[in-house]
Amino acid sequence: LNKPEWYLTQVLMWIGNHSKFLDDKIQPILEKAGSSVNAGLEFSRALVMLILEKLAADIPCLLYDDTLFCHLVDEVLLFERELYSVHGYLSSFPSCMHILSEESCFQRWLTVEKKFALQKMDSMLSSEAAWISQYKDISDVDEMKVPDCAETFMTLLLVITDRYKNLPTASRKLQFLGLQKELVDDFRIRLTQVMKEETRASLGFRYCAILNAVNYIATVLADWADNV
Repeated sequence: LNKPEWYLTQVLMWIGNHSKFLDDKIQPILEKAGSSVNAGLEFSRALVMLILEKLAADIPCLLYDDTLFCHLVDEVLLFERELYSVHGYLSSFPSCMHILSEESCFQRWLTVEKKFALQKMDSMLSSEAAWISQYKDISDVDEMKVPDCAETFMTLLLVITDRYKNLPTASRKLQFLGLQKELVDDFRIRLTQVMKEETRASLGFRYCAILNAVNYIATVLADWADNV
């Protein structure tokens, strides 16, 4: 259960190792018979069906172990990325995202995603470098004077989007968007709390860094507004 990458990698190897044989030897036979079937894609589809069976059997066994469950989700997402980008798998075919979208599994995914995101936010705001810009010494890169915590937070949101963007239904994607909105509001509250401690020094370093953080986040969210 702690090594889903073993069978996921094995399937990717089988797909890669058989592609030349399927294209050179089997595909011409199908074409000669007047079939529109793509041998390579059908081979991939059959192997993915085995993975779906395996996932359906494994997931109930690790649903309440956060570490194992997160590891499984991470490995499945990496597998899906390679399956589509390297091996040309079709989005209309069955995929692992359908398994991750099933109610009990999906709700657990949302829960652990939120848990780890909040932990990340705790660590980024308690860091000594939280209010310092990574690029403070490079003036042409750092016009917005973005503090490290704001940049890390937006990267966190971007990573979450990247993880859920291939979910098969809009309703599931919207639930993840709801989580992101919660995180933005949580971050806003945290900034407000820090700002209240700094009101006596409103021209101080940290107070200005908070204003820069808010400006940066608002600007990036506005840029993302065109992303359906």
